[in-house]
Amino acid sequence: MKKLFISILILSVIACKKNTVNPTINTTDSTNQAKTDSIAAPKMTEAEKKDVIKKTNDEILQALKNKDYQKFSEFIHPQKGIRFSMYAFIDLKDDKHFSKADFEKYVQTQTQFTWGSQDGSGDLYKETIKNYLAKWVFSKDYTTSSYSFNEFQKGGNSLNNLQEIYPKHDFTENYIKGTEKYGEMDWKTLRFVYEEFQGKYYLIAVVNDQWTI
Repeated sequence: MKKLFISILILSVIACKKNTVNPTINTTDSTNQAKTDSIAAPKMTEAEKKDVIKKTNDEILQALKNKDYQKFSEFIHPQKGIRFSMYAFIDLKDDKHFSKADFEKYVQTQTQFTWGSQDGSGDLYKETIKNYLAKWVFSKDYTTSSYSFNEFQKGGNSLNNLQEIYPKHDFTENYIKGTEKYGEMDWKTLRFVYEEFQGKYYLIAVVNDQWTI
């Protein structure tokens, strides 16, 4: 009987040691897995970023040309939405701003919005989102324009405050030269301002520029 008791006691000690070892192994495995999961993806180089933004710029222009506004909405920043400025001077108070959800909602409707005041006449410019994009934003075929990254190719007498409003953001400019008929005063540019979110660059602002009176 005494031998049986000792045998049972030995088996119990061994069992306790096994139970003590296994959690330690599992904890170590979990810690290693957590470290692996926490490793960030390699940061994009400046050259890679320029290539990505150029491709994004061209895709946005093509969506506007095709009047594919559902595709255009895919480029709108998911959290910050998008701002539209009729001219080079960005007015945070009066420029029209939409969340991504509101843009997708109202682009399908005939709801008119006030986008700003027209230079010269001072008349309020009221249009649906579709008409504003087609008649004002993409008033010329910018797929044939001259492209630049973080650089202004042309400016008029309207104050350009893009870099003051978005000092740490990348932007692209699509410039169309004016015609001889109008002394090249009928030039136009279309600028896109971007912000990175979860590894992708999204639009946060669309800025038109042209000669103003």
